[in-house]
Amino acid sequence: MSVHFEERSGVVPCKTPWGSWYQTMEEVFIEVNVPHGTSAKEVKCHLGSRDIELLVKGKEIIKGKFFDTTVSDEATWTLEDKRLIQIVLMKTNREAGNCWSSLLEGEYCANAWVQDQMQRKLTLERFQRENPGFDFSGAEISGNFAGGGPDFSSLQK
Repeated sequence: MSVHFEERSGVVPCKTPWGSWYQTMEEVFIEVNVPHGTSAKEVKCHLGSRDIELLVKGKEIIKGKFFDTTVSDEATWTLEDKRLIQIVLMKTNREAGNCWSSLLEGEYCANAWVQDQMQRKLTLERFQRENPGFDFSGAEISGNFAGGGPDFSSLQK
């Protein structure tokens, strides 16, 4: 479901020296720009539940502990057009309130504006899941959306 929501509403990327990363309620996406013509044999990628190590042509690109845990056996990486590595991580905690503020512990942090936009996006994604008959992809929200936004679960339908 989040794929369709992302297609309609776009993503909130956090720019880095090597590319960018962004997230949904369920997943974290990492896009790494590599020299054109890079082959998969030149890429070494370790994706653990708490850590990552990415080397391209023997050069370390990313190494460290993730901001939060992931499901390591559901993590994937692909090399697209011999110039972009796309890494997809499945979050262990898939609640709207689990908005990563950085990709790694203390590294590749989202600035305050990007963090705010990411949290808004996850809150709207949560609203979309809770109300599948509505389209929240172009919605704007304000107010209390930190921690996944307001909790309406106790309201009667």
